[in-house]
Amino acid sequence: MSSDQRFFDFLKDRIGLDVASVGAAIIERAVRQRTTASKALSADEYWQTLQGSRDEQQALIEAVIVPETWFFRYPESFATLAKLASKRLTEINHMRALRILSLPCSTGEEPYSIAMALLDAGLEPHQFKVEGMDVSPLSVEKAKRAVYGKNSFRGQDIAFRERHFSAEDDGYKLSERVLEQVRLQVANLLDPTLLANEPPYDFVFCRNLLIYFDQPTQQQVFEVLKRLTHVDGVLFIGPAEGSLLGRLGMRSIGIAQSFAFSRQSLAEPEPLASAFAPTSTPLPTPLPTPQPVRRFTPPPPVRSRPFAAVAPLANTSTTANPDAAALLASIAALANEGKSTEARAACELYLRSHEPVAQVFYWLGLLSDVAGRALEAQGFYRKALYLEPQHPDALMHLAALLQSQGDTAGARRLQERAARSERAADSERKR
Repeated sequence: MSSDQRFFDFLKDRIGLDVASVGAAIIERAVRQRTTASKALSADEYWQTLQGSRDEQQALIEAVIVPETWFFRYPESFATLAKLASKRLTEINHMRALRILSLPCSTGEEPYSIAMALLDAGLEPHQFKVEGMDVSPLSVEKAKRAVYGKNSFRGQDIAFRERHFSAEDDGYKLSERVLEQVRLQVANLLDPTLLANEPPYDFVFCRNLLIYFDQPTQQQVFEVLKRLTHVDGVLFIGPAEGSLLGRLGMRSIGIAQSFAFSRQSLAEPEPLASAFAPTSTPLPTPLPTPQPVRRFTPPPPVRSRPFAAVAPLANTSTTANPDAAALLASIAALANEGKSTEARAACELYLRSHEPVAQVFYWLGLLSDVAGRALEAQGFYRKALYLEPQHPDALMHLAALLQSQGDTAGARRLQERAARSERAADSERKR
């Protein structure tokens, strides 16, 4: 066993992290940082320190976990929650408060978004309570402070900031009205006794977490999530996790861009206008098992980390033509707004007007994934990799697609390829 393998196994045991999902370089860098910080002279010495100190164990986990999130990420999820919450209250004859769980809750943006969405939808404070849980004490402590910088407010519509926050010297402080609706605590989803004596939740948010686990751990965590979610409840997941839940027996409720699943097939809901957009804005046609649409971020690239709520895009091989760059940004904006038809048309316009680049084929792959056209998506991902063989996001999403189709060996090869690319990039950055 190599010295690195010991640390990989430790993180796998403690937080379920599959090294192939993030690349060995991420963990190796965290180990080096903590080795230096703890004044250990070698990996072996640091390993001994790690084994004898719970504080150091948590410090290593914190070095690997880099939380990044923002309020109302995937706004359709919160609009969907608001509609379903009102319906659920009617179903239970308003006999109790709705129970809602957010895990991992990171630095609090998600559970507070849940509370703001329900208050804005007209629910009274006594009608719901939100619980947020995360494995990171540092993240939970920051969430409890509830003071946020500008990076937590993204997108075109941030009117909620005026309703629920007050400006302070170091950022924006969340109102007591919202804070009172949310209870935060440190907890580990891998704990089989987690909330064992608590009643199930009407709604559970667990987004962008399962993709960082291997299959046995995914199954283990899913069983916990199923236990925590009421039989008539709804589980909200990350965009890349739809295929996984489909294989585990849950079904999309049929609202595009909501990434919401239930145990049974529900009657298809009526089209839902976002609570955070003009009601005249048409929504995309409901799609089966939605797949991810990621935000476009200009270079330089940053590798995604486990439990992070957002995974930045890879470097885009754009031409120097400013029209090309503007068109790429437009594609990203349209896709993120759920305007799949317009985004696809913009991709086709780009390919007619400019030299082909990997990023455009990557977007086409994502759009095909969202539409449930798996074979078409594979073709676009492979075109992206032909133009840019180490495009990290194309590698990751093609791997997820292959795994959802049962091609575990093919998925593993792509994950290993992405990990090698990350190690090479990490080595280059040190020069």
